[in-house]
Amino acid sequence: MSQATPETSVEMPAGFDPEESAQLRAVAIAAAMAVAPGLKAAFRSKMVVDFKNDLRDIVTEHDRAAEVAITEHLLAAVPQSEVLGEEGGLRGSGPVRWYVDPIDGTANFARGLPNWCISIGAVVDGQIVAGVIVDPMGGNVFSADLRGAYLNDAPMRSNAAQEARFATLISSYPAARDFAADGKAAALEDFGQLVEGFSSVRRNGSAALGLAHVAAGWADAAAGFGINAWDVTAAVLILRQSGGRYLPFAYGQTPAAEPAFVHPGYIAIGGGGDYPFLSQTWARIAASRS
Repeated sequence: MSQATPETSVEMPAGFDPEESAQLRAVAIAAAMAVAPGLKAAFRSKMVVDFKNDLRDIVTEHDRAAEVAITEHLLAAVPQSEVLGEEGGLRGSGPVRWYVDPIDGTANFARGLPNWCISIGAVVDGQIVAGVIVDPMGGNVFSADLRGAYLNDAPMRSNAAQEARFATLISSYPAARDFAADGKAAALEDFGQLVEGFSSVRRNGSAALGLAHVAAGWADAAAGFGINAWDVTAAVLILRQSGGRYLPFAYGQTPAAEPAFVHPGYIAIGGGGDYPFLSQTWARIAASRS
């Protein structure tokens, strides 16, 4: 199956109070803000860098320390919950599952580029009920609950160019892994079509921050492959609650019926935007990988 069903509305778990989602949003903001000053202070300092799957998959001591601090904060505030972090795996148990990326955009963070963020999303019964993305370098807090989406303390609405030729796309495609999956010639051909079809194409190195920028109306669309749930869970809710659309793409071993934030491919489109050739390209790539 190449594409999951696009989800254009936010569902509420049965018996779940929107006020509870607001409380979880507040907990996530507090957890992210607790580590933000330390990460900002460590930025552009000398740090130990390790590698996980390959030389492009970077982790620092700050990722690990921040995730530990965030996890402890979340479990103390909501004991009946579990935390799935990028670096430390699963801790705790309960009906609320938190997806935590302590630094989304670690390669940027380690090199001194300011495009990185802290991402925390809360899920109940397979539905995202709260999401927070904190951008310490930009001074922005993007968040959402079941009542709406917010930039800092103000309501936030997405606003995209209607046609691709006027729009800005944020995409990491193609990366080296995409060359391996799709073939270099085919991937570069698809990239060329994106460059020609959109007004501009940008690579920012952080899926969560790119999605937040679409939600804020600072970019028109974002798209990628090879992402994980901790990268996008918070951002999916933030985008949808701001009026944008998130289209997940399934391939490989991911069942199509899984929630949107689990799928390894995605397209995000801001409110008012319509870019059929982008959806068609992503569907074709995902189908070829399946």
